[in-house]
Amino acid sequence: MSSASSTPPWNVQRLPRSDGRVFLVTGGNAGIGHFVAEQLSATGATVVLGSRNPAKAEVATASIRARVAGARVRAVQLDLADLSALETAVESLEESLEVERLDAVVHNAGVALDDPPRRETEDGHELMFGTNHLGHFALTQWLMPLLSAAPAARVVTMGSFAAKSERLDLDDLQSRKDYQPKRTYGRSKLAQMYFGVELDRRLRAAGSTVTSVVVHPGGALDSLTPSRPPVHVRTTGARLSAAPAALLVQGKHAGAWPAVRAVLDPAVGGGQLWGPRVFGLRGEPRHEPMWNHLADTSVAARLWEASCDLTGVDPGAIPG
Repeated sequence: MSSASSTPPWNVQRLPRSDGRVFLVTGGNAGIGHFVAEQLSATGATVVLGSRNPAKAEVATASIRARVAGARVRAVQLDLADLSALETAVESLEESLEVERLDAVVHNAGVALDDPPRRETEDGHELMFGTNHLGHFALTQWLMPLLSAAPAARVVTMGSFAAKSERLDLDDLQSRKDYQPKRTYGRSKLAQMYFGVELDRRLRAAGSTVTSVVVHPGGALDSLTPSRPPVHVRTTGARLSAAPAALLVQGKHAGAWPAVRAVLDPAVGGGQLWGPRVFGLRGEPRHEPMWNHLADTSVAARLWEASCDLTGVDPGAIPG
């Protein structure tokens, strides 16, 4: 009997208690990350919002506390577009917030640009690739001691359904030769997903207690997302106009479900991919087959080496 079949059915409305555990959610101040943080807070865990903007983090923290009685939610300033600031952010997590271990980190924060021109991070990397992938890649290095201090920590990487139709150009990871914003975004999320899968391979090889899981939210629209004022306000007009889309996609509250399950469910295994049940676009979370291109270990290994060169760190080199 598999571990999945020997455990109670998963219920997104009845999450298991996590009192005493500590979770970090990057980009927890808005969008899907806010709902990940809200849902994890309801389990009794301490949830830390990683946010570039302290004012937005304060608003999001107040919103979660207003909805979740006794929520243990806090915030740390975290700018994934500035690699030099990540070590300081983790030091702040340890010292100011007195965090001694992390039971999970959800790599959720991201930048999505719709139009040119091409933009770069503080370190000279294309903004979406540099923030979405390289920032989380480097952050994992600095978080690994805290993750290793927990009994069985998880790194949960939030990919995107948009990455399913993309392929990496390993000779142009920074989109210098041909910049198309939507494609560059999809490739940055694909790079994140390759990282999550490859990280688990390397952690297993190192004998680490930390595991890595990849998730994606399916199709998650603001117009189908319940209001969380002032973080997110859905108008009546938006709700009515989006009603037909609910047959195919969902709101960001539901887009959070695969990540929440990957953090909490003991039946979730390292190296797995989780997404929505219905066509990968909507519904409750399920373990889905690994996408064919994500299973290409040679691409994952080459991306890993390139990421090490670009960031100067190697997250898989520290055994836990």
